[in-house]
Amino acid sequence: MYEERFMRQALALSAQALAKPGTEPFGAVIVKDGQVVGEGFNHSVAHFDPTSHGEVEAIRDACRRLRRVDLSDCELYSSCEPCAMCVAAMRVAGIRRLFHAATLAQSGAAFEGLPVAARHPIDVDELRRVAGATLAEGLTPAEQHLPWDAIEILEAWAGPRKLPQPSR
Repeated sequence: MYEERFMRQALALSAQALAKPGTEPFGAVIVKDGQVVGEGFNHSVAHFDPTSHGEVEAIRDACRRLRRVDLSDCELYSSCEPCAMCVAAMRVAGIRRLFHAATLAQSGAAFEGLPVAARHPIDVDELRRVAGATLAEGLTPAEQHLPWDAIEILEAWAGPRKLPQPSR
């Protein structure tokens, strides 16, 4: 169930970018059982990390605090509709519900006319288009090398962790 206090907290994190160099006005909080368990805002330029979006930072914070990677019992409040990368991170973490303030279209309109030096541009429609694409679709040049070596390592790691198979 939506609670305005959490959205206001996400907006307050977003507003930190007004005075903090290297940040952008995108804030998010993760809520579990009525308590904030993670928070973050965009530090992409400050951290030289294009994945440092508010939602991703909040997910990282919540996972560290809760000492787990499954956030399926959590909600995410964001100052803006998440981009495709953040939506993917939310899915991987299992976030059960999203509440957001501005839409991507609204944030795009607010940023219209900014020079590239002021903000690294992201084409959100293009990102959505390619986010689910496979390497075989040729969106990013890719080559495969030494697959059997990699598979050997993967199987060596997975083997002792597998559940015993019932005998037939």
